[in-house]
Amino acid sequence: MTGRPEILFPLFASLEGLEGVGPKTSKLYKGLGVETPRDLLFVLPHSGIDRRLRPTLRGLTPPLTVTVEVEIGAHLPPRQRGRPYRIVVTDAEQEFQLVFFHARGDYLQKLLPTGQRRVISGRVESFDGVFQIVHPDHVLRPDEAETLPEWEPVYPLVAGLTQRQVQKAMRSALSRLPQFDEWIDPALKAQRGWPDWHVALRAAHAPQGAGDIASGAPARERLAYDELFAHQLTLAIARSTQRRARGAVTKGDGRLVSKVLAALPYAPTGAQTRAIAEITADMAAPHKMNRLLQGDVGAGKTLVAMAALLTAVEAGGQAALMAPTEILARQHVEALAPLAEEAGVTITLLTGRDKGRERAAKLAALAEGRINILIGTHALFQRDVVFRNLRLAVIDEQHRFGVAQRMALGEKGAAVDILVMTATPIPRSLALTQYGDMELSLLDEKPPGRVPVITSLASLERLDEVVAHLARALEEGRQAYWVCPLVEESESVSLTAAQARFEHLRARLGDAVGLVHGQLAPADKDLAMARFVAGETRILVATTVIEVGVNVPNATIMVIERAESFGLAQLHQLRGRVGRGAGASTCLLLYEPPLGETASRRLKLMRDTDDGFRISDEDLAIRGAGDMIGTAQSGLPRFRMADLERQAGLMQTAQSDARKLLADDPELTSPRGQAARLLLWLMEQDKAIRLMRIG
Repeated sequence: MTGRPEILFPLFASLEGLEGVGPKTSKLYKGLGVETPRDLLFVLPHSGIDRRLRPTLRGLTPPLTVTVEVEIGAHLPPRQRGRPYRIVVTDAEQEFQLVFFHARGDYLQKLLPTGQRRVISGRVESFDGVFQIVHPDHVLRPDEAETLPEWEPVYPLVAGLTQRQVQKAMRSALSRLPQFDEWIDPALKAQRGWPDWHVALRAAHAPQGAGDIASGAPARERLAYDELFAHQLTLAIARSTQRRARGAVTKGDGRLVSKVLAALPYAPTGAQTRAIAEITADMAAPHKMNRLLQGDVGAGKTLVAMAALLTAVEAGGQAALMAPTEILARQHVEALAPLAEEAGVTITLLTGRDKGRERAAKLAALAEGRINILIGTHALFQRDVVFRNLRLAVIDEQHRFGVAQRMALGEKGAAVDILVMTATPIPRSLALTQYGDMELSLLDEKPPGRVPVITSLASLERLDEVVAHLARALEEGRQAYWVCPLVEESESVSLTAAQARFEHLRARLGDAVGLVHGQLAPADKDLAMARFVAGETRILVATTVIEVGVNVPNATIMVIERAESFGLAQLHQLRGRVGRGAGASTCLLLYEPPLGETASRRLKLMRDTDDGFRISDEDLAIRGAGDMIGTAQSGLPRFRMADLERQAGLMQTAQSDARKLLADDPELTSPRGQAARLLLWLMEQDKAIRLMRIG
């Protein structure tokens, strides 16, 4: 099947073929992200209006929407310009008025002829004790009343579109629905009580009450599942294509790894031992490894990564570790150098700063295989960087990368195994969305000897006390971070805030105060960090540039100003910068009172737990998925019908179902496999179909 299957043509035709959609209206629909009938069908109603016929308005408490049958009485045209036109009507028990502004009398006489009966639906309000409906939504003859749904769906709109236009176009799109063969596993479908696809779509657009709009309603749940299943099937195809790509068998003999483990002052945690075993088994297999190592701040990812790097060297190959910034790359070198020395292997740093002869010398050594492990920033993947035999690439802090970059990276060596490390605990449902093509190793234990960080909350009104407390701590030889919020309006306002706090602290505490922020040149940023690491400055005022990875064991105090303006995941990351040495550490969350309910819930959770996974689940509940990873940079797909917060469990079901389908039917040639291919086309996942051809 090279192009889109014919059965789908009506759904991917122009919108202009739909009832009431012309060239002008079809442009408006783009604001809803709608360009074809298929897109329109995937815009589900977000609420509804009860239009059931009532006998009378008597006894009701306005304002509310009602539908009643009335007898039309006198027309009362306005006496002066700009006043409304009124029509007196009577239902079974109550007289009230219909009110129209800027309406022509002859039009209203035709619409509502005196002495006749009509069904009226609209919002009733009480004005000076008189019930009135201004511009009714519907006026129907009694014999047409059947056409009004008892519960009318309400769709999202953009300026220029009305509910009535969308409903009309939707009816027209629904009349084109083809019937497809089923792509959902029959046992799962029966167990969940899900309707067929076309039945589900019709039901979702004709809700009978509020329950039908909830994400748990069978029709809605089925449509959400289709979307998640298509997404997971795409990731599963990418995964199986990668797995079928011949990987090099990288089998270490364990001699270097055991040297390093023997030299450690402590035993690895159970989670570390398990992760190392999973990774070495993956590397020894004949397919490419594509694994995510997820661990909370301080869970000991570095040791696991080192074991993987050394395994590649044991097998006679080379390994690379890529970090998002130069500061972090240097830190990895410092952390790994003593371990490398124990094992007798060479580690080299390569960054954008290496120029001329120095760079040429490093590249030559790399090409000849004299460098075992190369650490650096994305400079590692420039064209002229050639490895003699690259077996493993480790990527740190991966949520800055999407699936596409992962694939580009694997092309650097013939069959490079890939290990991605992230310190951001991501809720399981989101991890599956972003990394569904990868295997997962979890570090969910803290190494022994890590002293938990004590977290407390204080109002900014107590700033002077906080600074006095800080002065005493500095006298005891401790170091501290002071993080200023990034003010949304602009970078320059934030800068002023950080600058002002820096000057305020410097006036109180003298030259021991340093400043680092996003506007500094990289060299100045590194210098400011280096002075803090060396202990020349004792307190570092910073915007969130220190969030990722910086390691200063002597820094035991973290003050976060306006903590309520940070997300939970960010607060957790920042707090992880302290508590890296043997001393007890504290994190102080300074907030601006009064705190809103959500902010208060977030800060209290930070005070009560340091479990990153619990924090991330709560964060998802509070903020929602797109916000949480920032959809733009996360490579997170935008789902039209699935709701990741409420339907997290469906994502897991979709992943295991997709992987099982591919395992049973790798080419998708069975009847269900063929139906699944159609689903991929329907969900515009044709990339996956192309991948199958490559595979």
